[in-house]
Amino acid sequence: MSKPTPISGFPEWTPGQRMVEQFVLGKIRDTFELYGFAPLETRAVEPLDQLLRKGETSKEVYVIRRLHADAEGAGGDDQLGLHFDLTVPFARYVLENAGKLTFPFRRYQIQKVWRG
Repeated sequence: MSKPTPISGFPEWTPGQRMVEQFVLGKIRDTFELYGFAPLETRAVEPLDQLLRKGETSKEVYVIRRLHADAEGAGGDDQLGLHFDLTVPFARYVLENAGKLTFPFRRYQIQKVWRG
């Protein structure tokens, strides 16, 4: 049996590393919330055309599709990709929630991103 190789953009942590990460993130969350910031989490996928708008990022984007996608959806305008930073998802969130948010909008966002 051959040794499995890591997949770029998808790190794995040992339990010890994960405990340190969770401790540090907890301190960061506590500090943000102490100063009135609220947590925000956006979806992991965005339309591919939105992710690729910023120029040469196509090498960083993981494209996703449903295993049993219908024929119309395959390769169409509804292609999705995993976000590689939190800028595009946050901008979309603000647009989708226009009129519901109070500005300045004090949020912090800590979540996974995927880069190739």
